Amino acid sequence: MFFEIIGWLGTFAVLLAYFLVSFRKISSNSKEYQLLNLFGAIGIILNSAIHGALPSVGLNITWLLIAALALYKIAKK
Repeated sequence: MFFEIIGWLGTFAVLLAYFLVSFRKISSNSKEYQLLNLFGAIGIILNSAIHGALPSVGLNITWLLIAALALYKIAKK
């Protein structure tokens, strides 16, 4: 049950990030957007790994790395 909740929270975070950018509430270059994507990916990775959904794990590891790199670039500014 714990990993189901984590997975749903991760999904919500990624969808919220997409919604906020799509409706110009936040910028895709913002720390908030990248953090939502980072934590969303972590939640989905944990849930997917428990269920053996390896393609989803791979996709979200990539998603996490992109968000982490973007956060690094933001922090350097």
